[in-house]
Amino acid sequence: MHVLGIDAGGTKTVCLLADERGAILSEARGPGANLHAAGELAVEKVLHEVMEQAIGDRAVVPAAICLGIAGVHRDDEAQVVRAMMRRIGYKSRTLVVNDALIALVAGARDEPAIVLIAGTGSIAYGRNGAGEAARAGGWGHMIGDEGSGYWVGREALAAVMRAADGRGPETALSPEILEYFNVTDVSRLPRIVYDRDQPRTSVAALGPIVQRVAEQGDAVALRILERAADELVLAARSVATRLEMRGDAFTFFLVGGVFRVVPWLAEELPRRLVEVAPRSQTEILGAEPALGAVWLALAETRGVAQVPRYKPVMADG
Repeated sequence: MHVLGIDAGGTKTVCLLADERGAILSEARGPGANLHAAGELAVEKVLHEVMEQAIGDRAVVPAAICLGIAGVHRDDEAQVVRAMMRRIGYKSRTLVVNDALIALVAGARDEPAIVLIAGTGSIAYGRNGAGEAARAGGWGHMIGDEGSGYWVGREALAAVMRAADGRGPETALSPEILEYFNVTDVSRLPRIVYDRDQPRTSVAALGPIVQRVAEQGDAVALRILERAADELVLAARSVATRLEMRGDAFTFFLVGGVFRVVPWLAEELPRRLVEVAPRSQTEILGAEPALGAVWLALAETRGVAQVPRYKPVMADG
């Protein structure tokens, strides 16, 4: 028996082929597959390619597939993805969940936990001991994703433009960002940033510059990092409060590229999160999130996969 576990995020897609013991037999990687950002056809193409690569020339029909995909939170969205999988041609049992859940399962298995994901986008997601879930953030780069790589990069660019206009303080971010985009005039930045050929990841990649300039004592860069931490902790607090976990012992898992390229955040958040939940601990997720999808796919073959339901938001009064 074999299963496929897939992590389809905004920046990359990882597909793992595993046997009935959960041992990983092969891995395939592809570009990001966010349903809302990339569109159905592009997502379907990426999923087809990574599954074919993972299986290779093996005579394997997966008993179950778990797909954790960015941008899928509602049943109607999951139905769209399931239809995609049918078009691809796999008749396996298919479990479609948000990519935040597979990250949580990769770190905590069946235990209560909260994941704080900061990559190109951001989201906080948790599951309590009653099997209830809650989320905060993850609403995309136009109306959310605070504290994400894109948000940090956008704030840095905004600070450079404000400084150029005389609406904000001078910042050492200006020469660094001009050099990064290989231009000498601030007025050329908008065309580069708004160019459709420039992916969002080019803005999200500015995080290391913000970190470096902050370390050099630039107040504007440091303030951007502090605000990113504020937003991520605010999302974590919202989830912990709604799930009634603030008095519990559990783990916050930090997930995503931002914590690697902006280590200030990885160091700062544990100090702040312990104030949210004093009995909690904070860890960088060491496991590949797609392993959580493998775990759920194996549970699906036994008919015991648990997908937590979102806890209803109680109205005031």
